[in-house]
Amino acid sequence: MTNKLPLRPGVWSVDPLHSTVEFTARHMAISKVRGRFGDFEVSVTIGGSLDETSLVATVDMSSVDTSNADRDAHLRSSDFFNIETHPKMTFRSTKITDLAEGAYAIAGDLTINGITSPETLDVTFHGSETFPGDNSFHAGFEATGMINRTDYGIDFNVPLAAGGFVISDKIGIELDVQLVAPKD
Repeated sequence: MTNKLPLRPGVWSVDPLHSTVEFTARHMAISKVRGRFGDFEVSVTIGGSLDETSLVATVDMSSVDTSNADRDAHLRSSDFFNIETHPKMTFRSTKITDLAEGAYAIAGDLTINGITSPETLDVTFHGSETFPGDNSFHAGFEATGMINRTDYGIDFNVPLAAGGFVISDKIGIELDVQLVAPKD
Protein backbone atom coordinates (compact mmCIF):
# COMPACT_ATOMS: atom_id res chain seq x y z
CA MET A 1 0.00 0.00 0.00
CA THR A 2 1.08 3.55 -0.66
CA ASN A 3 0.14 6.86 0.85
CA LYS A 4 -0.67 8.57 -2.45
CA LEU A 5 -2.62 8.15 -5.66
CA PRO A 6 -0.57 7.28 -8.76
CA LEU A 7 -1.45 10.66 -10.32
CA ARG A 8 0.48 13.88 -10.60
CA PRO A 9 -0.34 16.65 -8.11
CA GLY A 10 -2.81 19.36 -9.05
CA VAL A 11 -6.54 19.87 -9.48
CA TRP A 12 -8.14 17.22 -11.69
CA SER A 13 -11.60 17.86 -13.16
CA VAL A 14 -14.33 15.50 -14.33
CA ASP A 15 -14.83 14.59 -17.98
CA PRO A 16 -18.67 14.72 -17.99
CA LEU A 17 -18.94 13.02 -21.39
CA HIS A 18 -17.25 9.89 -20.05
CA SER A 19 -18.59 9.84 -16.49
CA THR A 20 -21.86 8.78 -14.84
CA VAL A 21 -23.55 9.32 -11.49
CA GLU A 22 -26.17 6.62 -10.97
CA PHE A 23 -28.33 5.14 -8.22
CA THR A 24 -30.55 2.12 -7.64
CA ALA A 25 -33.54 1.62 -5.37
CA ARG A 26 -35.35 -1.63 -4.75
CA HIS A 27 -39.01 -1.34 -5.92
CA MET A 28 -41.65 -3.41 -4.11
CA ALA A 29 -38.78 -5.59 -2.84
CA ILE A 30 -38.79 -7.48 -6.14
CA SER A 31 -36.78 -5.40 -8.64
CA LYS A 32 -34.47 -2.40 -8.93
CA VAL A 33 -35.23 0.98 -10.41
CA ARG A 34 -32.17 2.72 -11.82
CA GLY A 35 -31.63 6.42 -12.22
CA ARG A 36 -28.91 8.88 -13.01
CA PHE A 37 -28.03 12.51 -12.67
CA GLY A 38 -26.95 14.26 -15.85
CA ASP A 39 -25.51 17.46 -14.38
CA PHE A 40 -22.62 17.14 -11.92
CA GLU A 41 -19.13 18.44 -11.16
CA VAL A 42 -16.19 16.66 -9.56
CA SER A 43 -12.90 18.21 -8.56
CA VAL A 44 -10.05 16.18 -7.08
CA THR A 45 -7.01 17.91 -5.65
CA ILE A 46 -4.10 15.48 -5.76
CA GLY A 47 -1.53 16.27 -3.10
CA GLY A 48 1.81 14.76 -2.20
CA SER A 49 0.05 12.18 0.00
CA LEU A 50 -3.47 10.87 0.56
CA ASP A 51 -3.73 13.16 3.60
CA GLU A 52 -3.20 16.11 1.22
CA THR A 53 -5.64 14.77 -1.41
CA SER A 54 -9.30 15.79 -1.43
CA LEU A 55 -12.45 15.44 -3.49
CA VAL A 56 -15.50 17.68 -3.87
CA ALA A 57 -18.53 16.61 -5.94
CA THR A 58 -21.72 18.55 -6.59
CA VAL A 59 -24.84 17.13 -8.25
CA ASP A 60 -27.76 19.16 -9.65
CA MET A 61 -30.75 17.29 -8.24
CA SER A 62 -33.06 18.61 -10.97
CA SER A 63 -31.07 16.56 -13.50
CA VAL A 64 -32.47 13.26 -12.17
CA ASP A 65 -33.48 10.83 -14.93
CA THR A 66 -35.11 7.45 -14.32
CA SER A 67 -36.54 7.18 -17.87
CA ASN A 68 -39.99 8.04 -16.52
CA ALA A 69 -41.03 11.72 -16.60
CA ASP A 70 -43.77 11.35 -13.97
CA ARG A 71 -41.43 9.57 -11.53
CA ASP A 72 -38.69 12.15 -12.17
CA ALA A 73 -41.13 14.99 -11.41
CA HIS A 74 -42.13 13.23 -8.18
CA LEU A 75 -38.46 12.77 -7.20
CA ARG A 76 -37.90 16.53 -7.67
CA SER A 77 -40.85 17.33 -5.35
CA SER A 78 -40.82 17.89 -1.58
CA ASP A 79 -41.66 14.17 -1.11
CA PHE A 80 -38.06 13.34 -2.10
CA PHE A 81 -35.33 15.80 -3.21
CA ASN A 82 -37.19 19.07 -2.62
CA ILE A 83 -35.16 20.79 -5.34
CA GLU A 84 -36.89 24.14 -4.80
CA THR A 85 -35.24 24.37 -1.37
CA HIS A 86 -32.23 22.05 -1.81
CA PRO A 87 -31.19 22.02 -5.50
CA LYS A 88 -27.74 20.45 -4.95
CA MET A 89 -26.27 17.32 -3.41
CA THR A 90 -22.63 17.56 -2.33
CA PHE A 91 -19.92 15.17 -1.19
CA ARG A 92 -16.70 16.43 0.42
CA SER A 93 -14.01 13.92 1.30
CA THR A 94 -12.63 13.87 4.82
CA LYS A 95 -10.21 10.93 4.50
CA ILE A 96 -8.88 8.74 1.69
CA THR A 97 -7.49 5.35 2.65
CA ASP A 98 -5.39 3.07 0.43
CA LEU A 99 -6.80 -0.44 0.96
CA ALA A 100 -4.73 -2.42 -1.55
CA GLU A 101 -3.39 -2.12 -5.06
CA GLY A 102 -5.86 0.20 -6.83
CA ALA A 103 -8.55 0.04 -4.09
CA TYR A 104 -9.39 2.98 -1.86
CA ALA A 105 -12.02 4.03 0.66
CA ILE A 106 -13.15 7.65 0.54
CA ALA A 107 -14.89 8.84 3.68
CA GLY A 108 -16.70 12.13 3.47
CA ASP A 109 -19.68 14.28 4.27
CA LEU A 110 -22.70 13.80 2.00
CA THR A 111 -25.35 16.53 2.00
CA ILE A 112 -28.81 15.82 0.59
CA ASN A 113 -31.96 17.76 1.35
CA GLY A 114 -29.99 20.10 3.63
CA ILE A 115 -28.89 17.20 5.88
CA THR A 116 -25.24 16.18 6.15
CA SER A 117 -24.12 12.67 7.18
CA PRO A 118 -20.82 10.81 6.97
CA GLU A 119 -20.63 8.21 4.20
CA THR A 120 -17.90 6.04 2.71
CA LEU A 121 -17.43 5.06 -0.93
CA ASP A 122 -15.43 2.04 -2.11
CA VAL A 123 -13.23 3.20 -4.99
CA THR A 124 -11.30 1.29 -7.64
CA PHE A 125 -8.65 3.01 -9.75
CA HIS A 126 -8.76 1.63 -13.31
CA GLY A 127 -5.66 3.34 -14.64
CA SER A 128 -4.76 6.34 -16.73
CA GLU A 129 -4.27 7.06 -20.40
CA THR A 130 -3.73 9.87 -22.87
CA PHE A 131 -6.94 10.66 -24.77
CA PRO A 132 -6.04 10.67 -28.51
CA GLY A 133 -8.70 13.26 -29.37
CA ASP A 134 -6.89 16.14 -27.67
CA ASN A 135 -3.86 14.55 -25.92
CA SER A 136 -5.33 15.27 -22.49
CA PHE A 137 -4.37 12.84 -19.73
CA HIS A 138 -7.29 10.94 -18.11
CA ALA A 139 -7.64 8.69 -15.06
CA GLY A 140 -10.57 6.32 -14.50
CA PHE A 141 -12.30 5.44 -11.24
CA GLU A 142 -15.33 3.45 -10.17
CA ALA A 143 -16.99 4.19 -6.82
CA THR A 144 -19.83 2.37 -5.09
CA GLY A 145 -21.67 2.81 -1.84
CA MET A 146 -24.96 2.40 -0.05
CA ILE A 147 -26.87 5.11 1.79
CA ASN A 148 -30.08 5.15 3.79
CA ARG A 149 -32.38 7.76 2.26
CA THR A 150 -34.25 8.29 5.55
CA ASP A 151 -30.99 9.64 7.05
CA TYR A 152 -31.53 12.60 4.69
CA GLY A 153 -35.19 13.20 5.51
CA ILE A 154 -36.41 11.35 2.43
CA ASP A 155 -39.04 9.13 3.98
CA PHE A 156 -41.96 9.15 1.52
CA ASN A 157 -43.29 5.64 1.01
CA VAL A 158 -46.39 3.53 0.34
CA PRO A 159 -47.07 0.31 2.29
CA LEU A 160 -47.55 -2.95 0.42
CA ALA A 161 -50.50 -5.25 1.11
CA ALA A 162 -48.23 -8.18 2.01
CA GLY A 163 -46.03 -6.02 4.26
CA GLY A 164 -43.03 -3.86 3.53
CA PHE A 165 -42.96 -0.75 1.38
CA VAL A 166 -42.84 0.22 -2.29
CA ILE A 167 -39.42 1.94 -2.06
CA SER A 168 -36.37 0.59 -0.24
CA ASP A 169 -34.65 2.75 2.36
CA LYS A 170 -31.25 1.58 1.09
CA ILE A 171 -30.10 3.34 -2.08
CA GLY A 172 -27.14 2.05 -4.08
CA ILE A 173 -24.67 4.60 -5.44
CA GLU A 174 -22.63 3.82 -8.57
CA LEU A 175 -20.15 6.24 -10.09
CA ASP A 176 -17.92 5.82 -13.12
CA VAL A 177 -15.67 8.83 -13.36
CA GLN A 178 -12.95 9.93 -15.74
CA LEU A 179 -10.80 12.73 -14.39
CA VAL A 180 -8.76 15.03 -16.60
CA ALA A 181 -5.29 16.09 -15.46
CA PRO A 182 -4.54 19.76 -14.95
CA LYS A 183 -2.90 21.41 -17.92
CA ASP A 184 0.78 22.13 -17.55
